Amino acid sequence: MSKPTLTPKQQTSVIVLPSVGDTTAVAAALPLGIYAAEDDFLSGAADQVAYTYKKLGGDVLDIEITEGNVYANYEEAVLEYSYIVNSHQAKNVLSDLLGTTTGSFDSDGMLKDGDLKTSLSGTGVQNRFPRFEFAYARRIADGVGVDAGVGGNVTTYSASFSVVPSQQDYDLQAILEAASTAGLDDGTGNAVDWAGLIGNKKVEVRKVYYRTPNSMWRFYGYYGGLNTVGNLSNYGQWSDDSTFEVIPAWQNKMQAMAFEDAIYTRNSHFSYELRNNKLRLFPTPNTVTADTYWIEFTIPTEPYLGNDPDIGILGVNNMNTLPFENIPFVNINAIGKQWIRRYALALSKETLGQVRSKFGNAIPIPGESVNLNGGELLSQAKDEQNSLREELIKLLDELTYTKLAEDDKNFMENASGLQKAIPLTIFVG
Repeated sequence: MSKPTLTPKQQTSVIVLPSVGDTTAVAAALPLGIYAAEDDFLSGAADQVAYTYKKLGGDVLDIEITEGNVYANYEEAVLEYSYIVNSHQAKNVLSDLLGTTTGSFDSDGMLKDGDLKTSLSGTGVQNRFPRFEFAYARRIADGVGVDAGVGGNVTTYSASFSVVPSQQDYDLQAILEAASTAGLDDGTGNAVDWAGLIGNKKVEVRKVYYRTPNSMWRFYGYYGGLNTVGNLSNYGQWSDDSTFEVIPAWQNKMQAMAFEDAIYTRNSHFSYELRNNKLRLFPTPNTVTADTYWIEFTIPTEPYLGNDPDIGILGVNNMNTLPFENIPFVNINAIGKQWIRRYALALSKETLGQVRSKFGNAIPIPGESVNLNGGELLSQAKDEQNSLREELIKLLDELTYTKLAEDDKNFMENASGLQKAIPLTIFVG
């Protein structure tokens, strides 16, 4: 028996977007399912169907996409919003989070189980306001402090070596390498705490000096070699043994520094020249010069190796390692949810444009044909998506912590200027 000819031919699309969504069908239609467990998201995605249906004229002409497409676009819109907001927050907090604990993330960008996730107690870093700690500035200060000799994050070691009469030149690198290998100081023979640390590394010599016999230095009393105390510009010039004037503490400190510097500069007849860790002593050592010299030096360390004194070196190092998860849907306010609706609509318009572009230019209907606008929809959708991203990024850039501080400063200056123009009332008692 031959197959019957079915008439009339189908003249309408089998796929038509319904006018309302179904919360029970949302989770199964999500490509990623990141927000599938949040009831508020499911409700928002279902409501997006009705919003898309009305905005694209579904009550006038069929919309050839499914509610599943709308649910997927709504999920993408939420993730795009989370991405842009998290990028903005990274600008705000990266400096203060450098070196802090990072975590491991799954394919959805969510923190895996671990100490960090437990310590956050269900509220991610992206939803917290950090302490302002000058973390990056402090890191720079550590490096500067090493060279300035006022601290830092590099250990300064001390060593000594014995000089040989009539020998003027000494290879400090070779002396220190040998001492590091042996574990014994060249000058004293004592054990060193930097044994085995030098190897083939070039040390950086910070200071070379020798120790003189102890002597008593008089800074004050009977003119102390400085003749007078004080200065002509601040409180006058007086002898400290003839008056009872109270001298500022800073003046005494300056005197001490000046006196020590005078001894170092004027009294010492010994000096040295250091080039490429090769030391030349002046004058040439003899039987009356110091027989032992001391060195302060640092040993270079790898910047990416974990050392006990350098806590945080394995923590956050850039935006990629910030422990930011996707923003929970429940923490997105009305401003964000309206942006998500508009962006999801633009994504649905793009999906519809892709579908209609596959049919050609027109679909015949009885007695007429319908012209499709797939290309136009695609162009509009791309423009709207770009516009929405730029709008959100521009708004967030105006709300960075730096910008907020600048706005507060301008507000205070303007308020102060306004108050100056207000006449003060004179009260007569």
